[in-house]
Amino acid sequence: MMRLGCSTALLFVLRLLVGLPWFQVLPAILIFYLGSGGWSFLQIFAKTIGRDLHAAGVLLRVKMNVRRHLREKNTIPKIFAETVHRHGDKTALIFEGTGERWTFHQLDEYSNRVANMLLERGFKDGDVVALFMENRSQYVGLWLGMAKIGVEAALINFNLRLEALVHCVTISNAKAVMFGSELNDAVSEVHSLMGKEVQMFCSGDWDPKRVPRGTESLEPLLDAAPSHLPSRPQRCFTDRLFYIYTSGTTGMPKAAIVVHSRYYRMAALVYYGFRMTSDDVLYDCLPLYHSAGNIVGVGQCIIHGMTVVIRKKFSASRFWDDCAKYNCTIVQYIGEICRYLLNQPVRDMEKQHRVRMAMGNGLRQSIWEEFMKRFNIPQIAEFYGATECNCSLGNFDNKIGACGFNSRILPFIYPIRLVRVDEETMELMRGPDGVCIPCKPGEPGQLVGRIIQNDPLRRFDGYVNQSATSKKIAHSVFKKGDTAYLSGDVLIMDDCGHMFFKDRTGDTFRWKGENVSTTEVEGTLSRLLDMKDVVVYGVEVPGAEGKAGMAAIADPSHSTDLEKLVKDMEKALPPYARPVFLRFLLEVNKTGTFKFQKTDLRRDSFDPSAVSDRLYFMDSRRGCYVQLDEDLYRSILSGKHKL
Repeated sequence: MMRLGCSTALLFVLRLLVGLPWFQVLPAILIFYLGSGGWSFLQIFAKTIGRDLHAAGVLLRVKMNVRRHLREKNTIPKIFAETVHRHGDKTALIFEGTGERWTFHQLDEYSNRVANMLLERGFKDGDVVALFMENRSQYVGLWLGMAKIGVEAALINFNLRLEALVHCVTISNAKAVMFGSELNDAVSEVHSLMGKEVQMFCSGDWDPKRVPRGTESLEPLLDAAPSHLPSRPQRCFTDRLFYIYTSGTTGMPKAAIVVHSRYYRMAALVYYGFRMTSDDVLYDCLPLYHSAGNIVGVGQCIIHGMTVVIRKKFSASRFWDDCAKYNCTIVQYIGEICRYLLNQPVRDMEKQHRVRMAMGNGLRQSIWEEFMKRFNIPQIAEFYGATECNCSLGNFDNKIGACGFNSRILPFIYPIRLVRVDEETMELMRGPDGVCIPCKPGEPGQLVGRIIQNDPLRRFDGYVNQSATSKKIAHSVFKKGDTAYLSGDVLIMDDCGHMFFKDRTGDTFRWKGENVSTTEVEGTLSRLLDMKDVVVYGVEVPGAEGKAGMAAIADPSHSTDLEKLVKDMEKALPPYARPVFLRFLLEVNKTGTFKFQKTDLRRDSFDPSAVSDRLYFMDSRRGCYVQLDEDLYRSILSGKHKL
């Protein structure tokens, strides 16, 4: 910016004060600019101007649409009504489990019945109803019907049980629970803890002996309800739509607030950014209680008229068969799904499809090119974002390994930034003025986004729990007195502004004076171990500075060759990044969105009395892994056995 300012000042002096003609002024300014180091900027400009102009156009288009929806006090149900008007008889949803197809008119009618049934039962604007069922077309119709009368859905992870399930229903203040019959047992286990005032509705196969007392069958109630559009409540674009819960990798799930404008923004940015069309067919095998499945995926149906194929649960063996069967052109992934697909035996069907784009987040850079080449996928539409965040990113130019970018030409257009964090505590580092210090290209930092609460694209709606909301907000980040959202993720930016995910701030640890990125080590070890599930984390060792690396490996067949692993790690990982401890399990616990759960693993550490799994220790003197027993454990704790 200093260079540009000096060039502008030179222009003023040469043209206005000295009076030189333009044909002399312009070359002089160019020579000054290049001579002061501006050539690198021109190179960046040439490489990124096309990408940045496309992104600017996307932002402008979404912003103009958001302003219109704000002005007209639109909501997602009102936007859906426009979609129905444009695409009424077109297929909206296909449920792979039964092959059932719903047109937009049928989805609209079903959701109307849901709304009218709830009205008849006394539900009103602002009430909350928990939705607890596996993927199906009805799931979409249920929350959409609730939204039509201002009832807010709490979308609960169908894998939750006992305390976690009760917690999610309770913190949402739900007045009713709509659950799938496949979850009868889970609901029956906790029904007595929910309170008598919570109404229960069961969808699916009805067996009155298997549901809690007082539960009603949902389908007869909907069949009897009128299908006309109910009277709409006085709601606007920034009112609450539903709640999505965090994955709970570090504790009990938190209920993130999703307002109508956020739903629209998340769906629209990827639609325009990745150049989708309403003629695309999207394959959605992700859970609908999650924003990737229900907003980024189903949102293309609700808002843009795209046909979406819903699968009950992800299946690696059936993935490409489904894509070919339903002529899908876009597939969604998250977490470790791409690695699971690569781990499948090679089949002809994996290239006999029309898929032109794989969209999602969490594709490891170590398998990126292999995934594209093997499955013949021209574009990886990787994006970065969380349900509640205001600093989403998108890899619009198919850059290998990147989760998005920010313009180096006009970085202030999209107010996000990487800021320095303390390597030991991962706390924000600040300059003498108290403002956070921005990172330079190549320097890792935490991603933050400026909060502008009256701008739907920049606002942060937070969680139902105000304390949890406060923890995600920092002050004086871009300038003195402002507020910004803390992503909790460490990214790194290259010279062209491409962003690459590095690690969660709580997962990175220091060993032998170096920072260890668990994400990078997990990707490397998984590749060396034929795509096995690998979780890496740091554990404390008395008397040692920092944390020693430990890897939990899913190896039910006991097939890992430790001698070969050591040799491969010597070539692929620096000494400080090689795990000191190994733990072999039958399987690694994951969330419903294929994220590894590390809390219990960290707590267990490397104590053989607390862990029944096989444990190994890297004996640096012998250069190999040895089995960790009680004697060796005590020797390590006492400091007799050096790490």
